[in-house]
Amino acid sequence: MIIGRFFKYNLMLLLLLLLCLPMSCATSKTMTVGATASLLDDVAQSAYRQSDLRLIREGMPAYLMLIGGMVEAVPDNERLLITAAQAYASFASAFVQEEDQEYARALYAKARNYALSALQQIGFKNPIASEFDSFEKTLHALGKKDVPYIFWAASCWGNWISLNQRSMEALAELPRVELMMKRVLELDEGFYYGGAHIFMGVLEASRPKIAGGDLNKAQNHFLKAIELGKGKFLMSRVYYADYYARKAFDRKLFISTLQEVLDTPADIEPDLTLLNTVAHIKAQKLLNNVDEYF
Repeated sequence: MIIGRFFKYNLMLLLLLLLCLPMSCATSKTMTVGATASLLDDVAQSAYRQSDLRLIREGMPAYLMLIGGMVEAVPDNERLLITAAQAYASFASAFVQEEDQEYARALYAKARNYALSALQQIGFKNPIASEFDSFEKTLHALGKKDVPYIFWAASCWGNWISLNQRSMEALAELPRVELMMKRVLELDEGFYYGGAHIFMGVLEASRPKIAGGDLNKAQNHFLKAIELGKGKFLMSRVYYADYYARKAFDRKLFISTLQEVLDTPADIEPDLTLLNTVAHIKAQKLLNNVDEYF
C-alpha cells in the first residue's frame, strides 16, 4: 500500500512540478524531464507489481498527463515517446476498452501517434504514407536493437485499427502492422513474452478463412507465446481461450485454459502482477459466459 500511495500521489506532485516550469526555459525543462524520466521508470515498475487495480486506475490519468507534458518538453526522445505509447495503450486495454470504446479509440490513437513518432526518431521515415515497397525496405534495415520500437508501434497501431474497422483507410494500414510483427518474429520472437506471436494468433483467428485466416496457425502462435512466456504471462492463455478455443468450438479447452489462468497466482512473476491480475478478471468473465459461447 505504501508503494501504491507513492504511485498515485507522487505522480500528481511530479505533474505539478513539470507544468509549473517556465515556458521560456527550454534547457531547464529538458534537464527536469531527463531527471524525472529515471524516476518514471521506478514508478512504472512499482505499478507493474501492484494488484490493486482501483489504485492504478485512479492514478493513471495523472501518469498519462505527466508523460504527455514530458513529451511536449522533449518531443524528439524516442524512449520517452515509446513509454508514452505503452502507457496510453495499456490504460485503454486494461481499464477502458470494455466499457467505453469511443474513449479507448481516442487513447489508442494517442498511443499510435506516439509510437509512430518514436519510429521516426530512429530513422523510419513516414511509416504511414510511404510507398509499401519503401516501407518494407526500411523495416528490414532495422535490427534487433530496434525491436521494442517495432513491436510497440505495431501493437498500438494494431489496437487502433481493431477499433476502427469501419474505416477502410484504417484497415488499409493493417498489412504494414502485420509486416512489422513478422519482422519482430524474425529478430526476437521472445520479446515481451512472445507478444508478436499473440498478435499473429489473434490475427489468424480473427480473419475469415476466405481472407487467409488459419486456426491451426493461430493455435501454433498462441502455444509458442505460452512457451516463450514460460506460462507466467497469463494474458497469452486468455487470448488462446478467447480467440482459438472459442473459434474452434472446443469447450473443454476453453474451460481448462481459463481455469489454468485462475489457478496461477498473479504474482508468479512479480513484474507481471498487474497484468496477470487483469488476466484473472478477464478469465473469470469469459468463464461466466461459457454457456453463451458453446
